[in-house]
Amino acid sequence: MEKITAQKGTKDVLPAESYRWQYLESVLKNTVAAFGYKEIRLPTFEATELFSRGVGETTDVVGKEMYTFNDKGGRSITLRPEGTANTVRAILEHGLLAEALPVRAFYLQSCFRYEKPQSGRLREFHQLGIEMFGAAAPEADVQVVATAAACIANVGIRSVQLQLNSIGCPACRPRYHEALKSYFRLHLDELCDTCKERLDRNPLRILDCKCPSCAAVAQGAPLMPEFLCGECREHFAAVKQGLDNIGIPYVENPTIVRGLDYYTRTVFEFVHTGAGAQGVVCGGGRYDGLVEQLGGKPMPGIGFGMGLERLLMVLEAEGAAFPADRVPDLYLCNMGAPARLLAERVAAGLRAKGLWAETDVMGRGLKPQMKYANKTGARYTVVLGDDEVAAGRARLKRMSDGAEAEIALDQLAQSGPAEWEQLF
Repeated sequence: MEKITAQKGTKDVLPAESYRWQYLESVLKNTVAAFGYKEIRLPTFEATELFSRGVGETTDVVGKEMYTFNDKGGRSITLRPEGTANTVRAILEHGLLAEALPVRAFYLQSCFRYEKPQSGRLREFHQLGIEMFGAAAPEADVQVVATAAACIANVGIRSVQLQLNSIGCPACRPRYHEALKSYFRLHLDELCDTCKERLDRNPLRILDCKCPSCAAVAQGAPLMPEFLCGECREHFAAVKQGLDNIGIPYVENPTIVRGLDYYTRTVFEFVHTGAGAQGVVCGGGRYDGLVEQLGGKPMPGIGFGMGLERLLMVLEAEGAAFPADRVPDLYLCNMGAPARLLAERVAAGLRAKGLWAETDVMGRGLKPQMKYANKTGARYTVVLGDDEVAAGRARLKRMSDGAEAEIALDQLAQSGPAEWEQLF
């Protein structure tokens, strides 16, 4: 029969590389925890309306990239393309906004977007996201940016640049939209069909279009900072002052708009500037109207998302060193039924203490067992046979240099690598 292979745009994470993911996830979890974030776990699929209302019908995500289907009850269901909208749904459904503010939550999850697979971008991808609700002050923006900067630094990425912008609020953005419409109407023939449709509904999305002709036209478009109201200017100035205060460098990039409709005021991206894997490694911003848009009371929000595949690709491009994968602490070679039973008892005791102990389950001879132990990178081995069972003692071998030491089997079962090392 023909083999079934993984779907296009998905990737298996094999045992030989999964330890890198585990390390990365552990560092990210510990980092965001230091800023007060607790984990939220969200369903893989939601009602399609959640994303069409929350993310925005004029975005590429909703218009082109969502995995949407009708379930057996005829309901329109979508695999989550991002994490913010469904986090808002969860906190509203469970009344978390009635608790102490701000509410801080993080997630490590897979998301799904139907787009052309490319390096660092898959149809099923994995993302760290943090969300903060209830804080409107610019200090919240600074802290969220600082959280992202700490995540990037702690995983070991060095060559990044923080790019910052403000895209205004409902009070000042309409005037900017009119300026964009006037400009893009002069270049209507140069816009793609999708952007022609966007022109009257949401001209801001044209600035984010990846079509070369639209991108070329967008280079001459008016810039949002010229249209900010007084409050937005003050907020943005305070954010920059806060970043200066804690020593996080940034550059202002007035072309950043982000790809989702819910963003307001502060938006930011961390862009990799080193050789190899170029591109955005983290993006986020403020979304002060999203909670109300999804049925809640007015409530400010801010957060970011970073793709794990992208982080790993950048780390590899920079030649970052990952901690070594875990290897067996002890492999117990054995010959004969009594030795096999003894090996299993010793191994069981060591595992109960959290050590990695292995015994033969393939019925191999002594030489193949030693060869297998060497392949696994086991730190120590011991050979058990009739003589060792009778004497209650065996030879412990340190695999790094071949040194051997005698050890009582009772001591072997009740100790660990730290005690074993003292024997050499």
